[in-house]
Amino acid sequence: MTIHFIGAGPGDPDLITLKGYKIISKCPVCLYAGSLIPQEILSHCPKNAKLIDTSHMNLDSILAEFKLASKNNLDVARLHSGDLSIWSAMGEQIRRLKEERINFSITPGVPSFSAASAVLENEFTLPEVTQTVILTRTAGRATKMPSDESLDNMARIGATLVIHLSIQNIENIIKKLIPYYGENCPIAIIYRACWPDQKIIKGNLLNIIDKIPKELKRTTLIIVSKALFNSDFKESSLYSPYYQTRFKKSINNKEVLDE
Repeated sequence: MTIHFIGAGPGDPDLITLKGYKIISKCPVCLYAGSLIPQEILSHCPKNAKLIDTSHMNLDSILAEFKLASKNNLDVARLHSGDLSIWSAMGEQIRRLKEERINFSITPGVPSFSAASAVLENEFTLPEVTQTVILTRTAGRATKMPSDESLDNMARIGATLVIHLSIQNIENIIKKLIPYYGENCPIAIIYRACWPDQKIIKGNLLNIIDKIPKELKRTTLIIVSKALFNSDFKESSLYSPYYQTRFKKSINNKEVLDE
């Protein structure tokens, strides 16, 4: 018996991994975040599977379902949106499972920031523009931020910022970022990336506030980057005819580097 933690992807039901699909299709119990998991993914569950929406449950009640499934020797598909590596609350569930000595597995999924890159048709790293992506959030009602992870500290190096769970704090975010990125730095606001009701708002740090619909309250990503909507950058060395790797010869061996 195993509790299978599965990243169910950002919203498009076709973005579930093949491994995730195979596990879901065999588990007689499925716990899922009802506000974030599309119903189409639940259709992969066995016909008579026990489906449990965890959106109104606390950790103790979720653990009770895990223990009941363990007692009955039933595998569980535990679905979380996006990928499990960030802001999934998987860590606290695993800690409890280890205490109870209940087996678990982890299957990664497509994260929301990857979906955002796809729908924007924009790479978040460009040669000599930025080579770093910071995934962060701002302090909210649920969880405080560590004192050394302030937005000011995140912004100082000028990397691409992908800010989660923070649309309600957008005005303060803009004020914090302008001194580091400048008023003309591009920004994209993406509501429910790759869902049917997806919304994309593009602008810069100076004008974006006036463009954001007031109804955007949740499930929204904020991307701030000089790499956004930027066509003025150098091509990378990777495909240069003068760049040699262990797999590709250069034209004149002018530069011999190992990939």
